[in-house]
Formats: sequence, C-alpha cells, structure tokens
Amino acid sequence: MISRESKFSAVSFILGISTQLFGVSEYGEKIALLLSESFFSSIYALFLLYFIVLVLSLSICFKSKDFQIAIRAGILGYFFGISIYIAFALKDQYKAFGIYGAFLTFFHFSEYFVISITSHQALSLDSFMLTHSVQYGIAATLSWIEFFCEAYFFPDMNEYKSFWIVGSLICLSGEIVRKLAMFTAKKSFHHIVQFQQAEDHKLITNGIYRICRHPSYVGWFYWSIGTQIILTNPFCFIIYIIASWLFFKERVYMEEIALLNFFGEEYLRYQQTTKTGLPFITGYSVSNN
Repeated sequence: MISRESKFSAVSFILGISTQLFGVSEYGEKIALLLSESFFSSIYALFLLYFIVLVLSLSICFKSKDFQIAIRAGILGYFFGISIYIAFALKDQYKAFGIYGAFLTFFHFSEYFVISITSHQALSLDSFMLTHSVQYGIAATLSWIEFFCEAYFFPDMNEYKSFWIVGSLICLSGEIVRKLAMFTAKKSFHHIVQFQQAEDHKLITNGIYRICRHPSYVGWFYWSIGTQIILTNPFCFIIYIIASWLFFKERVYMEEIALLNFFGEEYLRYQQTTKTGLPFITGYSVSNN
C-alpha cells in the first residue's frame, strides 16, 4: 500500500535528482553565471548552489517529521544525480565511482521506500539505513580512500569496464533479491532482529524464501561485494567479503535462535529443507547446541 511516507520520499528523491541534473545543464549553468560568473564557473560551486536550492525547496514544501523524511530522500536523490553526472561526464578513471554512487544512494532510498509500502508499522527514519553502524561507515570510507588512491597513483586500474559491468550485475542482482525478500515477507520483515514475536509475525516460506532462508541477507551480502568490484578495489574486496561474512554469520545465528523460539518445530523443519543461501553459513543448529 502506498503511504504518505512513500509519496513524500519518492517525490523528494526525484526532486533531488532533477535539481542536480538541472544544475549541471546548460540552463542551470547560465542561471548560476548570472549570479556570479567568477564563482560559479566551477562545477563544484554549481553542486553547492543547487544543493542549497534543494534544501530550501524541501524546507518550504515539508514541515516537521515530513521534512526529516524529505531531506534524507532528497539528498540521496541529489547525490544519485551527481553519481550519474560522474559516470557520464568525468574521465574514465572516475566513472566507476559514479556507478558505485548510484547503486549506493538508490540502495538507501529503496530500503526506506519499500519498507514504507510493505511493513509500515516497522517504518522509521532509521529505515534509510544511513546510520546502520559505525563499522558500515568505516568500511565505506575505506573503500573511497582506496578508490581515489588508485585513481591518483594507478589511473589505468579504474578504467577496466569489464569490472564495472560484472560489479553492476552483481549489485543489481543483490538489490533485486533483497527487495523481493522484503516484498514477500511484508509485515514479517524488519531491519532489526526481533526477539519478541508480534501478533502479525508469520513464518515466510513461500516465494523467494523457498530457495533460501535468508534472501534479504543474501542480496545484501552480494550487493556489498559487487560495489567493490565496480570500484576495482582489491583490498576492500577482500575486506568486504570477510567483514560481511562475519556480520551475517552472527546475524543469522541470532535471528534463528529467535525464530526457533517463535515457531518451534515449524521452523526446524524449514531449516532441514532449505539452506541459508549464504556461503558456509549454516545458522543455528539445535542438534549442535
């Protein structure tokens, strides 16, 4: 069901994209040059100008809690637009960062948007997943540092389009798998592991859950790895595999303890017939504990 939060976030995301793309267009540049020809001759100054325009527009159109939704979605849309610009307008050694940025910003917007449709009772500003964890922020920052160091010292390394294509296909596949899981689970999906069973929390075993027990984690796991293939980051590629695997191993273990408490024998039978979907992760086993 389309909620008001769904509409606000979608409109703001599109407004963010439109504002940014207009800003770097011929007309947007002409308007900026009328304000100050010397200052706005730089593309970075244009980015700043139209970012301010976006924030002011959202602050006028939305108030209070609605603004908190709109500003997050709008900024994600704005940086999605910047990413598109980088992917098409900058030198080949930087294009990969634009492709990566588009996947990253869309992932965070779509997390909120899909939850607002499928599991409205679980919706909050945290559903954007922008403050997922300190470790997530550190991992992202390290990947940016590695990419720009490579772009500066080994510019040819970031121009292998085959890596862009393979990484994009993996990211796209991961995104689709995760969102299919969210649409299938509906109200039974939460971003945070639940240790108290809600009345409408059901065991989902149909759709994509017939293939694996944790499709949302499978999608996110491969999406995160795909981002580093796009960036051609050899060090972060390895780090992301190890860090993501350890994170989901612990997450699946914790979640399956809760699910066994909720659904008992029903979940135990599901465990026996369906794998987690994550490599070398079996989850919590009653027989081994």
